[in-house]
Amino acid sequence: MEHSTFIHVNQLKTFSPWHEHCKVVLLADIKLNDQTSIELLFTRYIYLHLNIDGHVLGVSISQSIFEEHPEFSSQFLNDLEMMQLLLMYVDDIKNFCQLFAAEFEYVLGYHPTVYFEAAEQYWEKQIIEVQSNAPQ
Repeated sequence: MEHSTFIHVNQLKTFSPWHEHCKVVLLADIKLNDQTSIELLFTRYIYLHLNIDGHVLGVSISQSIFEEHPEFSSQFLNDLEMMQLLLMYVDDIKNFCQLFAAEFEYVLGYHPTVYFEAAEQYWEKQIIEVQSNAPQ
């Protein structure tokens, strides 16, 4: 695959707590430079971090999103916190990923609409299970 705006293969050490191979932009501000060119602005973003085998390690969020959600422990989220955040932003993420539908499908195997419909149900189920098993 040629150079991508949507997928970032790590070339240098990152600040993330994971040993990721690449990250996928799930959400970013966009600027239309002309009728065909999109520029990503990273004042508000969500990245999905993947290891070399394509397994999800977690997400990272911009400082601006982190400041809006004091319930989260850091800008790097995995497991339950990751699913909670993704559910909060699922519509925005789905709309953003539509702009890169071909690349999204190449990386994650499904069109964004199909992927997020299934993912949303899965995340909700996982959160309910964790909460129902939590000590009272």
